[in-house]
Amino acid sequence: MSNCIVAQSGGPTAAINASLCGVIEAALMHPEIDTIYGALNGIAGVLEDHTLNLTELFAHKPESLQQLRYTPAMYLGSCRFKLPDYSKAAEPYEKIFSFFKEKSIGYFLYIGGNDSMDTVSKLSKYATEHHIDVKIIGIPKTIDNDLVETDHTPGFGSAAKYVATTMLEIAHDTYIYDLESVTIVEIMGRNAGWLTAASALARTTYSSAPDLIYLPETAFDVKQFIERIKTLQKSRKNIIVAVSEGIKDKEGNYVAASVSGTNDAFGHAKLSGVGKTLEYMLADQLGCKVRSVELSVLQRAAGHIGSNTDIQEAVAVGKAAVESAVRGLTGKMMAIRRLNVASYEVDIQPVDVGLVANHEKEVPKHYISASGDDVTSDFINYARPLIEGETPLTYKNGLPNYMDIQHLKNR
Repeated sequence: MSNCIVAQSGGPTAAINASLCGVIEAALMHPEIDTIYGALNGIAGVLEDHTLNLTELFAHKPESLQQLRYTPAMYLGSCRFKLPDYSKAAEPYEKIFSFFKEKSIGYFLYIGGNDSMDTVSKLSKYATEHHIDVKIIGIPKTIDNDLVETDHTPGFGSAAKYVATTMLEIAHDTYIYDLESVTIVEIMGRNAGWLTAASALARTTYSSAPDLIYLPETAFDVKQFIERIKTLQKSRKNIIVAVSEGIKDKEGNYVAASVSGTNDAFGHAKLSGVGKTLEYMLADQLGCKVRSVELSVLQRAAGHIGSNTDIQEAVAVGKAAVESAVRGLTGKMMAIRRLNVASYEVDIQPVDVGLVANHEKEVPKHYISASGDDVTSDFINYARPLIEGETPLTYKNGLPNYMDIQHLKNR
């Protein structure tokens, strides 16, 4: 009998705790697993021996697991720690596996995005090469939907639902005024425009918003953009544009200027508001009201409008990870496979995490219009099922009854 440890990493989503819930539920049922630990703040919690005993916290407490399922962001906290190559720095690996040995860890499950899958890949390779019997499995999550080898990622469906709903509500706010206006909505997506593309799901029989959609996958031409706005103004007063934060010109330069030319811990350029950049450009060209709206972090953890499809799949992925680990698999990520497009059926299968780590799934060309400023019906058919269903949230004092995450600050 071995113990299990689970951690969460990267940016928050409305579904990442649902995957944690799936892990806990499945691990509690397995006689092969004794104690379930949770590492606080990702792999950093393993390195610093900061853990919670999840067995004590959640065994025989179905109401707590139900509350956890619908709580956004990370109950265990997160980190932005990039594990170095062990050929260059072996100390972190020695410390991690010493911790695993001390705690009798037989299974390590890591919930996260691309950088987290890199950690899973590195640790599983180290364990294999050093003949260490710890099964290491990756559980995908990201609102960006940019992990390869999976149809979509848990977290994307809920974020897409929030983006589409917000776009529709912005349209309602805008259409009531009898004056010309342009509203630019900036949506997350540095190199992959999945979330911005999801804004198209907002369109109804009475609303065309967003009228234009710009993704990082297509080169952005400022002059063409301005001309498209002017053309649309001939037939409608209110124009709403969805734009990814990471759109680039034909030379590959970000339209949003890099802040002091600095990068984050993973080498990603720090960008400064593409929405404002375009707002100022249009203000000089058009004689109408122009404003920009940056959804920013609001789109990441909007548990109040989560997709029930997304939440249920996130739970299933967490459970499947435990099953795979107990079966003896390691160095895998749990991937969602779409079996039937028409009726929307999916299956969860393990894939080699080495095929996932350090790769990025962009929006394919057949999902983008030939004009480069919209998405196709193929994308709508792909994305629509992912936002279906409403979560059965409970409320207290008029607010969603989420789990308390202040315990992270009190340790």
